[in-house]
Amino acid sequence: MAEKRDSVIVVGAGMGGLSAAAALARRGAKVTLLERMPYPGGKLRQVQAGGAGVDAGPTVFTMRWIFEGLFEECGETLSDTLTLQPMNLLARHAWRQGGRLDLFAEEERSAEAIAELAGAKEADGYRAFCARAREVYLTLRDSYIAAQRPSPLNLMLRVGPHRLGALWRLQPFDRLMPALAGYFEDSRLQQLFGRYATYCGSSPYLAPATLMLVAHVEQEGVWRVEGGIGKVAEALAGLAERQGASLRYGASVERLLVEGGRAVGVELKGGERLTAGSVVFNGDVSALGQGLLGEEARRAAPVTPPRDRSLSAVTWCLRSRTQGFPLAHHSVFFAEDYEREFSEIFQKRGIVAAPTVYICAQDRGEGLPGPEGAERLLLLINAPAEGDSAPMTPDLMDGLWRRTQALLSDCGLELEAGPESGVVTGPAGFDALFPGTGGALYGRANHGAFGSFQRLGAASRLPGLYLAGGSVHPGPGIPMAVMSGRLAAERVLEQR
Repeated sequence: MAEKRDSVIVVGAGMGGLSAAAALARRGAKVTLLERMPYPGGKLRQVQAGGAGVDAGPTVFTMRWIFEGLFEECGETLSDTLTLQPMNLLARHAWRQGGRLDLFAEEERSAEAIAELAGAKEADGYRAFCARAREVYLTLRDSYIAAQRPSPLNLMLRVGPHRLGALWRLQPFDRLMPALAGYFEDSRLQQLFGRYATYCGSSPYLAPATLMLVAHVEQEGVWRVEGGIGKVAEALAGLAERQGASLRYGASVERLLVEGGRAVGVELKGGERLTAGSVVFNGDVSALGQGLLGEEARRAAPVTPPRDRSLSAVTWCLRSRTQGFPLAHHSVFFAEDYEREFSEIFQKRGIVAAPTVYICAQDRGEGLPGPEGAERLLLLINAPAEGDSAPMTPDLMDGLWRRTQALLSDCGLELEAGPESGVVTGPAGFDALFPGTGGALYGRANHGAFGSFQRLGAASRLPGLYLAGGSVHPGPGIPMAVMSGRLAAERVLEQR
């Protein structure tokens, strides 16, 4: 019985599952991690396009302290496993109506670039914005990001009565875009910094102003991972194995086993049953509420209503020659009507004629010569998460490509290759990859003052079942998912 009580099954080798497995194994648990794919990473996937591997998921590595903390907890050093190259040029931005702006990790260098684009007053507004973003981040880092899921009252208690003024200055009841208007008059700058809401799959017109903290996160450091972002998943998988966790790939979990009102294991495709004292689920919580892991698992978590889902996307992974616009590693292209773009997605469930386009040029980086021939590209536009109810037709996907290319061309960028030479994924494809989501890539959208408190914490509603991943606290993104795994491990160990 003691052996069973100390055993843990982790379902899913995404960032949350990998970090939970490593942390639990380090503390003496007998961990078995089950992953249906033949490789780790979850959303950190790679696809083959034009004879080369193209990163097809997250592309930004930030909040290095979360990874360093996990490795140190396991008696290792992050830098011995991953080679990270700091990026000073964070992203290059362009607008169809005119203007180009590079944003840097160095605040003053960015301020100088903003002054050149929009004038000294806007540069001063940027400096004030950075100061507020820093205050928001420092207030929430330990009290919210690195803590078990708080309620608004618990958050106030964690911040402490002597810092309630700082908590109020977070503008908890303000939305991001109106708050940005207090710092920037130029609509292009409001677009640029409003885009931070999309990092958690939300509309900048509905998301809370606290998301301005992303600006400070990026100033603390953005790194390029040598060998591609998938190396992060390989590093965490290796860490978990060295701590004693057993990783099984190609192991598809069909059903959660429940006895006496408690999760006691899983059943795999093919009928194999594995039992354990605790189970950690690293998948979208909606999969549980929809019964995708069995009827008895439904009560573990609620279903996220389609109207509350975060953004999905349409992505094109390809190799292509480029000309005209000088791409950076990260480049963003904006059209004029940003508000309509998000109202179309979240209210009308459509995509505007000229959607914002993000490109990760994976062969480009500071200190690297520009590629002479075809280069690896990930192109992304935001889309509604309706992959399970209204999949996009081939004609619609072709039209989206033409509209995307038209915006890029208006901004000066021409691509030689078309989507037929690469891999195209829309909301239906993401729903197939990540069941129960409808294609939503970030769980529940973070809308309204209390949106961030609507995510479940590490303990599910079913005893013995714990949660990790981007759909639970503290939220989506590589570092947040890693933190969720550490928080899940803490809850498992507390309640054994």
